[in-house]
Amino acid sequence: MQLQFRLIDVFSDRPFAGNQLAVVLDADPVSDGAMQRIAREFNFSETSFVGASSRPDCDFRVRIFTPGKELPMAGHPTVGTALVLQREGLVGDSVTFELGVGPTPVTIAGGRAEMRQQPPRFLGVEADRAGVAAQLGIEESDLAGPLERVSTGVPFLLVPLRSREAIARLRPGPALMGEVECFALGGETPGTTARVRTFAPEFGIHEDPATGSAAGALAAYLVKYRLAESPFLFEQGYEMGRPSQLHARIDGDQVHVAGAGAIWASGVYDLALG
Repeated sequence: MQLQFRLIDVFSDRPFAGNQLAVVLDADPVSDGAMQRIAREFNFSETSFVGASSRPDCDFRVRIFTPGKELPMAGHPTVGTALVLQREGLVGDSVTFELGVGPTPVTIAGGRAEMRQQPPRFLGVEADRAGVAAQLGIEESDLAGPLERVSTGVPFLLVPLRSREAIARLRPGPALMGEVECFALGGETPGTTARVRTFAPEFGIHEDPATGSAAGALAAYLVKYRLAESPFLFEQGYEMGRPSQLHARIDGDQVHVAGAGAIWASGVYDLALG
């Protein structure tokens, strides 16, 4: 069996920055197990698999795998897959994907794709601030506000820090539980809302260069606590040498996350898949 794939760096307008993504086309014949093995072989934060949708309100079904598991939704695979399909001539300026969370509309303009995420859900404040700080390798005094779990499709524990210097000192240990997004207001680029680092050990990702699903959750958190106003610009991946820019905005109860992408390679998988 031969499978066409494309490689794109998402949330960057140039190659070798942003978050790496492999997009596997015409993936309907591929089994769940083979999808997981291919994702593990690429070993990017995520790999997306594009197939036909059985829903009349969706154009394609997109399945998203980390090296360790399948996700119901993720930001950079959704944005990157839309940009790849437009480059392939398969979509115009809009597309609706069937994801694990349901229909997900994406618009594409000016080399940037914007996805609509799920309405935000606030899942509770974490009381053990000292324990979270210890898991992250920082002091409790580095924490700046409520630690709250928020989801716009995938839940993240949002951890506000007092400074970008504290962001740079993060050294999460093996005891870190769940998905965590740490942020400090401000950034290197003028107009940046926050510097961000995201860790997702349960997904098989120690640190993620750019996390669109967490960007949506962070936008909702910032609005709730009146820390910043929509629209937002987040910078991520700088500590990993993969600078990324993630755009987010809140419109009523709708959360939108957008970014650019640089397609830089294509290829063919030629192997027996079971």
